[in-house]
Amino acid sequence: MISFESIFILFLLFTSFIAITFCIILYIITSPYPKVWRDDREKTFLNAKTESRDEFPSIYDPYSLNLSVIVPAYNEDQRLTPMLDECLEYLEKRKKSGFTYEIIVVSDGSVDDTVAVAQKYAQEYDTLRVLELVKNRGKGGAVRLGVQSARGSLILFADADGATKFSDLEKLERSMKDIVGFDYTEHAEKVAEANAVVCGSRAHLEEEETAKRSLFRLLLMHGFHFLVWALCVRGIRDTQCGFKLLTRQSAKTLFHALHVERWAFDVELLYLAQTLNIPITEIAVTWTEIEGSKVVPFWSWLQMGRDLGLIWLRYRIGAWKIDSIKSKHS
Repeated sequence: MISFESIFILFLLFTSFIAITFCIILYIITSPYPKVWRDDREKTFLNAKTESRDEFPSIYDPYSLNLSVIVPAYNEDQRLTPMLDECLEYLEKRKKSGFTYEIIVVSDGSVDDTVAVAQKYAQEYDTLRVLELVKNRGKGGAVRLGVQSARGSLILFADADGATKFSDLEKLERSMKDIVGFDYTEHAEKVAEANAVVCGSRAHLEEEETAKRSLFRLLLMHGFHFLVWALCVRGIRDTQCGFKLLTRQSAKTLFHALHVERWAFDVELLYLAQTLNIPITEIAVTWTEIEGSKVVPFWSWLQMGRDLGLIWLRYRIGAWKIDSIKSKHS
């Protein structure tokens, strides 16, 4: 008769074989560097004044503005208007003192009126451009293509729902100045060439939100935070807040190396930053939950949990590589 110890050893051998086989297959089928595809139609934008198609610039060109704001939008024709109203009102006031900016709304394969809504603003403001993706890429993919079309010394990506108070940008700017040692409105070139990431954070609101959430949602939230801490990013309490400010050099480096194009892209972005010793700070921002979120708590967090595990495993086994990325295209 086979003993319990023998069965246990056989089980360990079998699971080890399955795990090793999975890692080998994953390594073989994985491209070590991301393959970024961009349709020719996505390389231009409609100039509202000339009604011509003009070519987007490149993140690898020298900066020509103080700030680029990237707004990923998937079927956001309802929530985009109040967000852009607040954003433009704030930035137009600063423009009067010589501040230069642009907004790039990236429609991520939207099938509603997102493009039409954004294009109306482009007709009124020459500081706004619309990047229309021919198919849905995921939030990370949309942000990446927006960043790769940006002209700013600093680059901010902000969610289309307007959940974060846009004037909180000033808090992120102060932290950025502390890191790089310069004010980007006065020394834009030096800031563009520096490395830093400043993350807006809702971590200070968690205690207040805990009382409003069900036990199931609390378990999912804390489980996700634990996986982030255990597998990828430590020292950042809120990796998912869609309000992050990067120097041009850091945006160039990180989005060139980024693989994940959906919800968990923020985690990989910060993992890359920590691996490459790019300074990161986390700053509390004002945040209000806006109806119409595309995140379905259980399934979206399940997908993010899967992506976290695969991020960790692919870098761990060497299927994804980031060495020498810093020097590319510099």
